[in-house]
Amino acid sequence: MHIKLTYITRFSLLFTLFLASPYAQALPEQALVPGGIALLQLPEYKEETKIFFNNQRIAVFPYKDTWFAMAGIGLSTKPGDYEFSINQADGLSLKTKVTVKYKKYDEQHLTIKNKRKVNPNEDDNKRIAAESSRKQKAKKQYTEVTPEVDFIWPVNGRISSIFGLRRFFNEQERSPHNGLDIAADEGTPVKATASGTVIDAGDFFFSGNMIYLDHGQGIISLYAHLNEIMVKPGDVVKQGDIIGKVGQTGRVTGPHLHFAVIANQTLIDPVFMLPRDGNRKFEESSEKSTKSAQN
Repeated sequence: MHIKLTYITRFSLLFTLFLASPYAQALPEQALVPGGIALLQLPEYKEETKIFFNNQRIAVFPYKDTWFAMAGIGLSTKPGDYEFSINQADGLSLKTKVTVKYKKYDEQHLTIKNKRKVNPNEDDNKRIAAESSRKQKAKKQYTEVTPEVDFIWPVNGRISSIFGLRRFFNEQERSPHNGLDIAADEGTPVKATASGTVIDAGDFFFSGNMIYLDHGQGIISLYAHLNEIMVKPGDVVKQGDIIGKVGQTGRVTGPHLHFAVIANQTLIDPVFMLPRDGNRKFEESSEKSTKSAQN
């Protein structure tokens, strides 16, 4: 079996021709940095082949006339070489490497009025510990369903906080930001970014009203700080279905959707899964950034 490792960019895809397929979908954007995505092309993929990255099983999906494996790269990943392992049903195992590069993330300082959301009391900590177990269970969800990776934006709005920021609440350092905050009016409908099954939904101390959606093979999306949850665990939803409404529950400074994506139990930057033309306000901010960089 020949394995080809392809470094993919949106630019190069414009010059690559593929045959049409009933499974055709958009590719995530490869970014070989902490919090990014590594893609492995599998031109001769066979059923029951299992792909691992850094010893963690990863998702495999069709794209036009070929197949790809997708690995999430953890935010704490250090620069260096990391290994894909391709294990076939006949026992043959092949390996190939990618190099993860350094990326520096900025800081963000926020003032939280509810001080318990920064320094929880004893009862709060008991609740947080119980919720942590629920979060870990949802994060580890793995089903053999072939995932849909051509995500849509869950809500249209200004990006108020990007992925990876080192966060300081009331000048106290906390964990880096593990998602994308999209500012929108309270009550704005939130759409399922891809078809999937609701793993968990409920009220969490820090995250407020939150939903986990399983898209298959360890690809999971998360929607937090909702004003209203409109689904329940076990519900099957289609891409674009309304699953909740934007709110400001949990630890927040205003109404917004905290949107996160998990791949192989790893939180990654959702921007690499989302179309650049799916959120007008994101497009506008990206254009401004590009013009500033050119000036």
